[in-house]
Amino acid sequence: MLTISNVSKTYDNGIKALDQVSLNISNGVFGLLGPNGAGKSSLMRTIATLQLADSGQIKFADIDVFDQPQALRKKLGYLPQDFGVYPKVSAYDMLSHIAVLKGLTNKGQRHETVEGLLAHTNLYEHRKNYVSAFSGGMRQRFGIAQALLGDPDLLIVDEPTAGLDPEERNRFHNLLVSLAEKKVVILSTHIVDDVSILCEDMAILGNGKILLQGNPIKVTESLKGKVWRKTVLPLEFDEIAQNHKIISTRLFAGRTVMHVLSDDMPDGFESAPVSLEDAYFRVLKYGHDSSDYTAM
Repeated sequence: MLTISNVSKTYDNGIKALDQVSLNISNGVFGLLGPNGAGKSSLMRTIATLQLADSGQIKFADIDVFDQPQALRKKLGYLPQDFGVYPKVSAYDMLSHIAVLKGLTNKGQRHETVEGLLAHTNLYEHRKNYVSAFSGGMRQRFGIAQALLGDPDLLIVDEPTAGLDPEERNRFHNLLVSLAEKKVVILSTHIVDDVSILCEDMAILGNGKILLQGNPIKVTESLKGKVWRKTVLPLEFDEIAQNHKIISTRLFAGRTVMHVLSDDMPDGFESAPVSLEDAYFRVLKYGHDSSDYTAM
């Protein structure tokens, strides 16, 4: 269990990245969802002991993360949003080098561990190839391999599927699910579909604050009968915006489809199938109404 209590962080430039953040996270894949600049990476870096918070507490099992950072690092695997690689170094050699830095000094044990992780991430046949020449998806799988060195109990992945093609994204999803049964896996992302597919629990972060936490299915079901859609013309935008709560507008087959939030069906609209994306935009734009939501 990872427990985050009232964590706040303000940078030297005055930006308040985290504002009294509190979360309880159990084993499985936990989705941390929010737009760019919401504070997701700041929270991930704070949990990973890469920066100090101004106030609050983080505990993982019996470890006080701020007081015992080295103890947490022994149980942590971290895949940051961006990570560099050495040019002209093979996947095997680079992973072996990182393993040494993580304390795997026994050559035989290290060889077995490195080959096992490359196999687990579907990179074994590419073990002699340069990591710098890998595709985006292969690099992300290599990133997971290095994060899994030492068999960590807490795994943090920050925006792992951004830029991946659908096939690589599916492979990455399957890999995360296979890891999550006995670990706390935190998936930080702005891609709503990733959370919808992978997570049994999630939180939405905006402007450094937790706006909502709950099960994605229950979060979505809370909006049934309250989301309506209409294919609109540009001239209709202003009038609809004055009279309705617009959740989102999107293009479909070259036409603009608008989703609005209302207890009753507005004239000219029809019932829309509700998705987690609707709930996400609703919370970001209009906040959370506890009267119609029971997943907290």
